[in-house]
Amino acid sequence: MGGGGQHTESGEPAKGDRGGPGGGLGGSAVYTWEEVQRHSHRGDQWLVIDRKVYNISQWVKRHPGGIRVISHFAGEDATDAFVAFHPDPNFVRKFLKPLLIGELAPTEPSQDHGKNETLVQDFQALRDRVEREGLLRARPLFFSLYLGHILLLEALALGLLWVWGTSWSLTLLCSLMLATSQSQAGWLQHDFGHLSVCKKSSWNHVLHKFVIGHLKGASACWWNHRHFQHHAKPNVLSKDPDVNMLHVFVLGDKQPVEYGIKKLKYMPYHHQHQYFFLIGPPLLIPVFFTIQIFQTMFSQRNWVDLAWAMTFYLRFFCCYYPFFGFFGSIALISFVRFLESHWFVWVTQMNHLPMEIDHERHQDWLTMQLSGTCNIEQSTFNDWFSGHLNFQIEHHLSSIQLHLILNITYVVSLRNSDNLFFLSLSLS
Repeated sequence: MGGGGQHTESGEPAKGDRGGPGGGLGGSAVYTWEEVQRHSHRGDQWLVIDRKVYNISQWVKRHPGGIRVISHFAGEDATDAFVAFHPDPNFVRKFLKPLLIGELAPTEPSQDHGKNETLVQDFQALRDRVEREGLLRARPLFFSLYLGHILLLEALALGLLWVWGTSWSLTLLCSLMLATSQSQAGWLQHDFGHLSVCKKSSWNHVLHKFVIGHLKGASACWWNHRHFQHHAKPNVLSKDPDVNMLHVFVLGDKQPVEYGIKKLKYMPYHHQHQYFFLIGPPLLIPVFFTIQIFQTMFSQRNWVDLAWAMTFYLRFFCCYYPFFGFFGSIALISFVRFLESHWFVWVTQMNHLPMEIDHERHQDWLTMQLSGTCNIEQSTFNDWFSGHLNFQIEHHLSSIQLHLILNITYVVSLRNSDNLFFLSLSLS
């Protein structure tokens, strides 16, 4: 078995055992974890799904979810991530067949890097039970009503100005209504982006582009490539873009120490708890995200997403130019983005940043998601305000919004003494 393949008496690998850079040539070879982990570099990447070894070195460039999210699992077991990100794994597996180069040797464990195999198996058994009982099936009526209340807010904000004029108080009220609709549209596009609403992925994609493009003026592809990385490796430095603060802030326990050792002083970090309120919530969406979205669409020549985004701005200026003029409309949308940004930051910070932020530790899927996310107390207001992302643990474990429809409560406890995983389901 040495050298990553089955050998003949002459010492040469058996026919079909060589996995070329483009994919598999038979898939009859056997490999050790040490051999798989050696292929975790750019241009040379293998991963394992259900003990099958795949050479994804060239496929990563064509991966629909983006090159980075799949590359984050190079040299690792990606079984749980594969299931979480693909609503129809059987359909996706046909793309894996040409990439198959072999499997793990019988003497090798199913998990890499010393991960707890019992814990992984218990979680997989639980996930299978949830799927069998149909708890991941969405209810289109709920999402239709959710979209309806967003469109209603948009119409009421415009009708307010048509009927009563543009006084300061009415303009402020209009801005609040638009900020609310924008925030709620952000939560809705999140569900479509995870392909968790419609049975057909194509419908999810179209509705995702409509909500994030036409209702919000952003890019679906930009969101997908960014957000999928976050789900793949939440709160992992250099892999989760949501904790990439571009040297403006330092996060967690490890990063401040590393910056101190290297004497990196891009900002007065001992005052970051004060300047966070000046440049964090106010500027994230109206400045950083807006620049990044348009930069991404132009650099990647994503003209489809650009066209969808332009329909938002065309609609917005057609509606509000008669009331505020060109510069007044720009001021209005900037103020709406300013308000929305605060809303977005507080929701996303409270269910992620209080948790561990560290470099890659090669944890199993369950432990990694529990370490990087936390839930917020359930209430009717919290559910609506956060788009049901107050159930962040459940969402990350499955990468779809099962709790949103079915009021499923997961009571999760991870006992470190013996690494046993207990999870009870309370259904109503």
